[in-house]
Amino acid sequence: MARIGEAAGPVVPRDALARARQRASLVPDLLVEARRVVNTVIAGWHGRRRRGIGENFWQFRPYVEGESMASIDWRRSARDDHIYVRDKEWEAAHTVWLWADPSPSMLFKSQGATVSKESRALVLILALAELLSRGGERIAWPGLTDPFAARNGAERLAARLLHAADLPARPDLLPLRRFSDIILAGDFLDPVEETQQWLDPLAQRGVRAHLIEIADPAEETFPYSGRTEFRDPETGQKLTAGRAESLTEDYRLLYDARRAELAAWCRKLGWSYTVNHTDRLASDALVRVHTALSAEVGQGAR
Repeated sequence: MARIGEAAGPVVPRDALARARQRASLVPDLLVEARRVVNTVIAGWHGRRRRGIGENFWQFRPYVEGESMASIDWRRSARDDHIYVRDKEWEAAHTVWLWADPSPSMLFKSQGATVSKESRALVLILALAELLSRGGERIAWPGLTDPFAARNGAERLAARLLHAADLPARPDLLPLRRFSDIILAGDFLDPVEETQQWLDPLAQRGVRAHLIEIADPAEETFPYSGRTEFRDPETGQKLTAGRAESLTEDYRLLYDARRAELAAWCRKLGWSYTVNHTDRLASDALVRVHTALSAEVGQGAR
């Protein structure tokens, strides 16, 4: 479907270096905003670590008859009259990959929005990096970083974004392996079949995806009337409508059908699909994605 272009949006720089500089100028403030958003949801955020096979200490618990004697911690047991087992922490054998759409269409910001789609996507991804890193998760951005675990994960990711000369519209997803999760934040305005073709190999490899559709309110309501010129920020093609209001009904039908089809496809694969509007809180999406990430942990993608 066609994107809304310059009817209410900014001028889109086509030069890759200009785009990189523009993104770099946003990143420091977006990192601050991401941490602010994190602080609004951190009280309800629970890490995904649990008891199981691993190397790190988890807890002491009373010995249960029938368990292996090798699991007993004799030093701890010697402190009183009880026998204790030293539990190890369960280690998830996967990485959470993070990605925000760098396409020119993400620069769109209507008068009814508080931020551009690009800003919202980056805030969400950096906030997720912060939350996941605090929880001890391994994170990565395909084509930008290798998987790593660090308490300052959001800061490290932001630093890489600051110095990224160019980001491909669609990154190489081949490095993603079974039991990994990937969170993709974008507008997903490409034809549904193109998005499915791009992401279907992930499902075949057992990767679980979580799509966050970043939507500007004008993209849903199409509040245009009279003579209006629309420009596709991806191709530069222009469309002039003499009576833009005459397109409203057909446009909304196409827009809603695209979202419904893509969301249904994700549900069929066991993936999650979240819509976040740029005139609403970013924290709403974080809560929903956290719930999706926590579902069926350790069982891989469905």
